[in-house]
Formats: sequence, C-alpha cells, structure tokens
Amino acid sequence: MYADRLPVAIRQLLTDILVIIWVYAWIRAGVWVHDLVLKLGVPGQKLESAGGGIADNLADAGSKVGRVPLVGDDLTAPFTRAAEAARSLAEAGRDQQEIVGNLALVLALLLVAVPLALVLFLWLPARVKWIRRAGVAKSVRDQPAGRDLLALRALASQPLNRLTALGPDIAQAWRNGDESAVDALAALELKDLGLRPSGRRP
Repeated sequence: MYADRLPVAIRQLLTDILVIIWVYAWIRAGVWVHDLVLKLGVPGQKLESAGGGIADNLADAGSKVGRVPLVGDDLTAPFTRAAEAARSLAEAGRDQQEIVGNLALVLALLLVAVPLALVLFLWLPARVKWIRRAGVAKSVRDQPAGRDLLALRALASQPLNRLTALGPDIAQAWRNGDESAVDALAALELKDLGLRPSGRRP
C-alpha cells in the first residue's frame, strides 16, 4: 500500500487522508444542499395540510346540510364544489413537494458526482497502478533476474538526465552484464517507485 522510503510513504499517506476528507466533505455538502432545498417544500406541506383540512370540513358540513328535508341536495352542492377546490389546493401542495424533493436530490447528486468522478477516474487508477507496480518490483528486487528486469525498465523509462548521471556508458555497462551498473539502474527504478534496493524497511 505504501512506499519503503519514508518521505514518499508520508506523502502517500497524507494524500490518502486528504482524498478521504475531500470525499467526506463533498458528501456532507451534498447532504446540506439536499436538506436546504427540501425546506422550499415547507409551503407545499402547509398548503396540502390546509387544503386537506378544509376539504374534510366542507365535506362534513355538506353531509350534515344534506340531511335537511326538501332542500338538502341543493344546499350540499356549494359545499361539494368548495371541498373539491380545497382538494385541488392540497394536490397542488403535494405536487410542489414532489418537485422540490426531486430538485433537492438532483442538485445533491450533481454536487457530489464531480468530486467523486475525479477520485474514481483519476486518483484511484493512479493509486492502484502504483500499488501493482510496487508489488511486482518488491517481489523481484532481491532476485538477480528481477534486478535485471528493473534495470531494463529504468533504461526504457527513466529520463536521460537521470540515466547519464549514473555514467555516460551506463547502457553499455548494462549490456556487458556489469553488476554494479545493473544494481545502479535497478536502484534508480526502485527509487522512482519510492522503494529501497533491499527488502529492509527504514
């Protein structure tokens, strides 16, 4: 999970901690935005409650008025129409709450999606790639053939200025099987991964 060299290991650990804090902070921000937007649905809740209560009261009053002999049916009609209007208000309140709820969810997901995408598609693949490379390098660094592979990789991938710092004839020395050249190149590749030439830890 972490390098052998202490400075690199500390940098990796701090980066991992910062990524965890980053993700947690954005999730908390998403929850906060969700809760904040949901407060816009409070008027809809009040409208639904008031409309439902008025509709129930009018329907109850209409049923009582309907018991009046001869004119009961005529008196009930206005109460029925008023109750239906109140139910329409309650339905509008429910619709408003649903719209606000959907908006809160979408905004929260959008707020969290971009930071999580950066972590999942940029940081995590790079971290996993390093873990794999370091794991393979650790498994072969104490083997003669493994050191030769590390030296070959260093020759193929390290910048020229770092290679020439080992000596102007480093490539020729490697081709000639010079052990010190192989060890120097392998050490260069391991250092690039934050690993020590031997299996010992600091």
